[in-house]
Amino acid sequence: MSIEVAKSTNSSKWGLFLVSVTGGLATVLSVICIPFVSPALRKVCLPYVPATTKQVENIFKALSGRRGTLIDLGSGDGRIVVAAAKSGFKAYGIELNPCLIAYSKVLALTQGLRSNASFFRGDLFKCNLASYNNVVIFGVSQMMAEIEEKFNNELNKNSVVVACRFPLPNSVPVLTVGEGIDTVWVYKVPLKSIES
Repeated sequence: MSIEVAKSTNSSKWGLFLVSVTGGLATVLSVICIPFVSPALRKVCLPYVPATTKQVENIFKALSGRRGTLIDLGSGDGRIVVAAAKSGFKAYGIELNPCLIAYSKVLALTQGLRSNASFFRGDLFKCNLASYNNVVIFGVSQMMAEIEEKFNNELNKNSVVVACRFPLPNSVPVLTVGEGIDTVWVYKVPLKSIES
């Protein structure tokens, strides 16, 4: 009888161990995945899709001769902000995903750009843009009309907007650089309406 009790107790311990390990792994995976999945639950899903090398080149061709402050709305892995800081801009990135913000901060630190490249967590629609004179946005088509209105309401005269992947739907660009997926559209504030 005591041998059966020992076997039962041993099986219970193994079962408890396996349940604990499985539960722990599920919790760790959930914590890792939440920052990447939660943006999909928002009204407008702005997924993290890294910019191509050509897109980054086109952004800086579009910003040639510009200086001052730059903000990358939805800065992802921080490559554009870091490149802007290297080009002499006081550069900022706003991003919802804390993992990408941490990665971006480490990238800026390792490049020696901590004083010129800053990252913060926030919703790009709630960020006031009045203090920035250069804006970069990798948007999705569903959000471009709303962000265009925000640009009109908040940006100062002579600010420049560089839209990547999708143009602003109601404004005329002053310059277009690149082609296909690497195209960037440049707009000067006040935005010139297509209907004008």
